Amino acid sequence: MKPRITVLTLGVADLERSLAFYREGLKLPTRGIVGSEFEHGAVAFFDLSGGLKLAIWAQEDMAYDCGLAKAPTSSTSFSIGHNVSRRDDVDEVMQQARQAGAEIVKPAEETFYGGYAGYFTDPDGHLWEVVWNPENLPSET
Repeated sequence: MKPRITVLTLGVADLERSLAFYREGLKLPTRGIVGSEFEHGAVAFFDLSGGLKLAIWAQEDMAYDCGLAKAPTSSTSFSIGHNVSRRDDVDEVMQQARQAGAEIVKPAEETFYGGYAGYFTDPDGHLWEVVWNPENLPSET
């Protein structure tokens, strides 16, 4: 397998609510919900850096598509890391997330590796880490 992950898809309880959270709250660019003309097809894609996309899809539809039973979301199953270029950006993004309706689960603080990071969950409990790591700064693309 080649390292070609291009889409991260989150199963969500309410597609419209999650669309508002990510589009209006976090200001991620999107065309909105597409695929509504297909049964189990409504999805929204958000453009991230490096060509990566974040997708949100109703959890019921995702379960139908893959054939697995719907399971509860676990905030500790995985996290999405949002790396920032400046230490102060961590606090700004955390505040933006809070204003968008995120739950701050760990306020930003100094890390053991010399960085600065905090955690929030989206309306469905998906865990995001906002992190400034001076040894792993993102490119500005």
